[in-house]
Amino acid sequence: MPELPEVEIVKQSLNKIVKFKTISKVIVNNRNLRFKIPKNFEKSLKKKKITKIFRKSKYVIFQINFEQYLIMHLGMSGTIHMSDKGNKKNTNISFYHGRDLPEKHNHLIFFFDKFKVIYNDPRRFGFVKIMKSKDELIKYFSKLGPEPLGNKFNTNYLKQKFNKSIKNIKNSLLDQNLVSGIGNIYASEILFRSKINPLKKVENLTLSEIRKIISKTKFVLSHAINKGGSSIRDFKNVSGFKGNYQKEFMAYSRENYLCLNRGCESKIIKININNRATYYCKNCQK
Repeated sequence: MPELPEVEIVKQSLNKIVKFKTISKVIVNNRNLRFKIPKNFEKSLKKKKITKIFRKSKYVIFQINFEQYLIMHLGMSGTIHMSDKGNKKNTNISFYHGRDLPEKHNHLIFFFDKFKVIYNDPRRFGFVKIMKSKDELIKYFSKLGPEPLGNKFNTNYLKQKFNKSIKNIKNSLLDQNLVSGIGNIYASEILFRSKINPLKKVENLTLSEIRKIISKTKFVLSHAINKGGSSIRDFKNVSGFKGNYQKEFMAYSRENYLCLNRGCESKIIKININNRATYYCKNCQK
């Protein structure tokens, strides 16, 4: 599943091609995504202009005609493709899959003047929703925690939240009500760089450790965005560049490899926490 940096890159890619463009028509090939697409979906978007594109947590949000919003979540296997008219080549502007457009599972097609944008999702865990007003949009996201790159995600905020929790730090970072957008990959990377054991209870974290989590979270996510996200398979964004952050993983997917911290001779181990693969160094992460 794409995490905050990958969704941010998808948003940036879409900004380059669909902002201020008018949707000429929409075709829905399959309404049975995670949430069923309503029958009036196509009509509500036809001849409407996309006036803004932004990200909230792991969602891409399209502002339509300054008055309504289209929310898109890629789920586990959703990808977005762009196809030029008269050009058989396609650009995959999503993650974890090859550049070419698959033949099956093209559930949504958005037509513009000179190109089309296609939503493909084999497992159908993704979804789209239309919000009719800004108030409705705000209410929909009201339970999400603050953005980890924003000012509200700070030491005082985490200290207050951790005082009321008995969770371990790995599960806490994955809790979207605590902080929005962090997933399994980046949680492991953040904790490795913070030198904190993923099983450590948050109530036992020191103020210094909380500060480390804040700073390393902002560093890891910002650096991943600058590197174009993590290409677990063969992601390329709309400009044709591949995400490169996976080359800088220090913990994730490095089981049995030597720890990269200077002077450490231990190997990265893999454990499961709530059925999620977790990678860390027993020697460095206390």
